[in-house]
Amino acid sequence: MHSLEVALAPTDRPDPFTDARTPKDVALADRAAADRAEPPRVIEIGEVTAGIVVPEGRGVRFFSSSRDFDGLDGTVFRNTEQAARAARERIAARARSATGHGPVAEIRRRRA
Repeated sequence: MHSLEVALAPTDRPDPFTDARTPKDVALADRAAADRAEPPRVIEIGEVTAGIVVPEGRGVRFFSSSRDFDGLDGTVFRNTEQAARAARERIAARARSATGHGPVAEIRRRRA
């Protein structure tokens, strides 16, 4: 068996993968915001897994796990509750359109 040894030039920069120290150019406010960031969470509507939300910047990004929620995929929300609300509204809108009780169905009934 062969081994591969690579010699890297020494550097005085911290290695983000092995150094426990944080970079000096990270502001205290950024670290405080990172500490307050929400953890990744799964959003379930009833027994359906809508997707997951992952902290990003000043909010959370939604990743859908079902075709019903693909319209929300990639959307950044302020918090997890806002993402869950959007998923619930999406399911409610689909249920209304499937039963014919949505706003479009109401307009059609009035015209008939």
